[in-house]
Amino acid sequence: MLKKTILLMGVIGISSMLSQQANAVPSFARQTGFACSSCHTVYPELTPFGRSFKMHGYTMTNIKQVANTENKATSKDLSINQIPPLSAMLQVSANYAKANQPATNVDVPDQLSIFYAGEISPHMGSFIQLTLEGSGGTFGMDNTDIRYANQAGNITYGATLNNNPTVQDVWNSTQAWGYPFTHGAGVTTPVINSLGGAVAGLGGYADWGNGFYTELSLYRDTGSFDASGANLGLPSSNITEARINGLAPYWRLAWNNTFGNGDTLMLGTYGMQTTLYDLAGGTTVSGQHDKYTDIAVDAQYEHTMGNGKDTISAHATYTNEDQTLDLSSPGDNPTLKSTRLDATYHWAHDATATLGFNYNTGDSLGSLPSDSYDDTAWTAQVSYLPWQNTKFTLQYVAYSKLAGNSSVSDSNTTLLQGWFMW
Repeated sequence: MLKKTILLMGVIGISSMLSQQANAVPSFARQTGFACSSCHTVYPELTPFGRSFKMHGYTMTNIKQVANTENKATSKDLSINQIPPLSAMLQVSANYAKANQPATNVDVPDQLSIFYAGEISPHMGSFIQLTLEGSGGTFGMDNTDIRYANQAGNITYGATLNNNPTVQDVWNSTQAWGYPFTHGAGVTTPVINSLGGAVAGLGGYADWGNGFYTELSLYRDTGSFDASGANLGLPSSNITEARINGLAPYWRLAWNNTFGNGDTLMLGTYGMQTTLYDLAGGTTVSGQHDKYTDIAVDAQYEHTMGNGKDTISAHATYTNEDQTLDLSSPGDNPTLKSTRLDATYHWAHDATATLGFNYNTGDSLGSLPSDSYDDTAWTAQVSYLPWQNTKFTLQYVAYSKLAGNSSVSDSNTTLLQGWFMW
């Protein structure tokens, strides 16, 4: 039963682990009149201006408005962009691994998305993504963040409705918008990183104007998780459906500072408590639950080189997940410790080179195999942008260990991808 839970943790978020999506869409550029480089170093990594734009609800606009100028005492205001905030994304890829048969998988499309991303009203905006995944042939709601934002003095506050914990975050150290931004290492991830598209959350946030940011959100599932048909290198399971019990609270606290030389630093923490139960036969709910408490600490640093064009960015995240497995393995309370590191050199907005590292370890208690949480992977990636909305990426993932097994070189993967935004 415990191995079923380990599989479930990875399966409910397999799409987020294998193919993260874009937070950079040209409809934002058309709305603001600024080039993509104003908000992004190389998409989807945000600049300080991009973080402010997102925190203020995607509402900054230079587009002519359809407006109502009637008497405010008898008629409500109207302000709508004349151009609807629509964008599209296409990813095509070729992925090679010796362990695969056939060895090379070519996906055209890898992903095809349409976005409604931009201002809805003067204080409300959206990032709504609908995606067709070429590998699975499924079409549905992808990363979504709908925001209300306002200002009181130097305090920015607002509300977010989203479907992926951390998709609303403005830093690239969290899972939803973290490196490698597309595909990446297939290692076990904490539950907080594995809920994208399976939940809906409503919360409030505030940037207090003194470098501190706070948020509290509550999530619940949008239906049962499909926990069948995945292959993460773990034993097969007959668990087919699972759900969150009640509400899952998510919290975020971050401190950030801009130094005199223009460098920026963020130190933060975030976490979530999730209780899962198994659906037996699709209708019967077991009386026992598995509880996961995730607490993460993260950091982000950005430095501009002496030429004023090149930059270096680095991210670090450590997550401690305590598990109480009253359903899967009564009496067992293991811990998963997950570490993610990456550093990128940006040649202006033209090219990047990045090295990332994933490391998992954990406790061995009761029936938990000692190597269940023992993964080590390196990810090297170079990207070239002939235009700011077009990116070509070469990525190599090398595994030192998977579930404690050191003989995993056949699982190493090479990815070649084209990523087009318009």
